[in-house]
Amino acid sequence: MTSNMKQIIDEADKVLMHTYNRYQLVLDYGKGMYLYDTDGKEYLDFTSGIAVFSLGYDDKDYNDALKHQIDLLLHTSNYFYAKPTLEAAKKLSKASGMDRVFFTNSGTEAIEGAIKLARKYYYKKTGKAGGEIISMDHSFHGRSMGALSITGTKKYRQAFEPLIGGVKFATFNDLNSVKENISDKTCAIIMEPIQGEGGLYPTTDEFIKGVRKLCDELGILLIFDEIQCGMGRTGDMFSYQGYKVKPDILTSAKALGCGVAVGAFAATEAVAAAFEPGDHGTTYGGNPFVCAAVSKVFDLYEDRNILENVKRVGDYLSLKLNEVKNKYDIIVDHRGKGLMQALEFKSPVNRIIAKALEKGLILISAGANVIRFLPPLILEEKHVNDMIEILTECLDELV
Repeated sequence: MTSNMKQIIDEADKVLMHTYNRYQLVLDYGKGMYLYDTDGKEYLDFTSGIAVFSLGYDDKDYNDALKHQIDLLLHTSNYFYAKPTLEAAKKLSKASGMDRVFFTNSGTEAIEGAIKLARKYYYKKTGKAGGEIISMDHSFHGRSMGALSITGTKKYRQAFEPLIGGVKFATFNDLNSVKENISDKTCAIIMEPIQGEGGLYPTTDEFIKGVRKLCDELGILLIFDEIQCGMGRTGDMFSYQGYKVKPDILTSAKALGCGVAVGAFAATEAVAAAFEPGDHGTTYGGNPFVCAAVSKVFDLYEDRNILENVKRVGDYLSLKLNEVKNKYDIIVDHRGKGLMQALEFKSPVNRIIAKALEKGLILISAGANVIRFLPPLILEEKHVNDMIEILTECLDELV
């Protein structure tokens, strides 16, 4: 580390709140699959900003769309209509199968909106407040008070209680557990089709379809959190589409804007109708700038056949990670889909991730013992090969 990089880190540590255990690295710019630090060192990126930069770094067409919108209009508030917002909403509706969209500033805000919409729908249907929500153990939905309330990992919630009430937790992939938690006050069930922060666990086909059937039979809303697993990461635009099911409410963010701060929740017509003017709002959400980014992202996905690339290269990544799993006894599991995959180890992975960073590979964990692989969706087989070479070098040196 040069003195200049150390100076930046030392000064940042004095003024920023210590809520992140940051890598001791100052990134300067990116190009395609690679990031570069302030010393000019190159890093192969297998995190994409935690599943955000799906199109890779410094994409000219994406950048030009944002530069064009900057020269036109950044913000007006939601008292006015804007063409980019309409275009983005139409494309998200078409891609998701939802009818109406509300744009937010983040995934956490999308979750907050989804909770409010579900409870307002229950209130209008029953005439009573107090709708309960069933979430899943080990789920992660965000760090605001509402999103934290439905996050199924106690360590995230404990210090901030009391949180919002009326939340129960069922066991993921256990339909009987869901049934046991249902009451006459249950207004919604929320789940990630593939749990991300919780260790990267995909839902089973039986479970997700079983939950959908339960919701249909009992008049309960089904919310899918696709903030991390959506926007093409599994090879379908939204991961639930691979299971041939559909939610009543969808949350999206991260790769929705591929770098700008934007999220959304969307719903069917019948559910969205529960909201009336004044029920929800945002100052910045859905402004022309971020929606120009969203609109361009959908165009580029289509123009470049991103979903097909995810399926093809995702299969290759799966093959190579499985080979690594079979080679090392310290690895206990390989799971995931598309370009959202993981290796689970018998012990913490922090030393492996640190060693990989030294060798020019950026990885991220999902809990203490799991390495997540969330590369940009422009990944090629040669990048997989380079990643595997560095990863195995690290494992050979450390285990």
